[in-house]
Amino acid sequence: MDLLVRIREIEERIEKAKSRCLLNNDVVIMAAVKQRTPSEIEEAIREGIHFIGENRVQEAISHLSSISKESKEKINYHFIGNLQKNKAKKAVEIFDSIDSIDSIELIEVIDNFCTKGNLKKDVMIEVNMGEEQKGGVKVENLKEVAEKIFSSKNLNLTGIMGVPPFFEEPEKSRPFFKKLYKLFKEIEESHPDKENFKYLSMGMSNDFEVAVEEGSTMVRIGTFLFGPRRRENES
Repeated sequence: MDLLVRIREIEERIEKAKSRCLLNNDVVIMAAVKQRTPSEIEEAIREGIHFIGENRVQEAISHLSSISKESKEKINYHFIGNLQKNKAKKAVEIFDSIDSIDSIELIEVIDNFCTKGNLKKDVMIEVNMGEEQKGGVKVENLKEVAEKIFSSKNLNLTGIMGVPPFFEEPEKSRPFFKKLYKLFKEIEESHPDKENFKYLSMGMSNDFEVAVEEGSTMVRIGTFLFGPRRRENES
């Protein structure tokens, strides 16, 4: 199955999920490109995928050095991994959006780099869904973190992102997606720029249809688009 066929299947499944729940919102397909080759990324861009999600700053630098200028001009480049503070300056320089804000300290670091570089930056808050080993802002701290972004000089909060525990049965993710949607609406109520608060980033290859049914406006697809990832020690 070639990439275009897979993209069309994802689009069709998203539309069916929306129809089942009488939804008419737009849903962005983001290509999650961890451990993907530049040629795979270029093909996805040629076939109409313009939101690209990176998990690692160093890998993103490598990808950007290898894809064409024409492809770079077409993408909306998002960082979706855990961002270490010592990589924040480079992330601010190369990404259109940082989707994995997980602390007030990281907000301050990013805002400071934006000030020095005379930049404005879109950001999203990653919400921790109860797994201690994973990153993200705890639910009880979400409002405080959002308020910090609202008061920053250079940051625009465009949405929230969440990753539920992995289940073989996608239906088991539904309660987590319902919770994320509720949190999204709560933040929206206090957002000073509601029109730009538009991304509820939830749902991946295994469970994106359930996520769409529960209000996702951005799904992050890697394996279903490109096939299984290479193992870490493979060249």
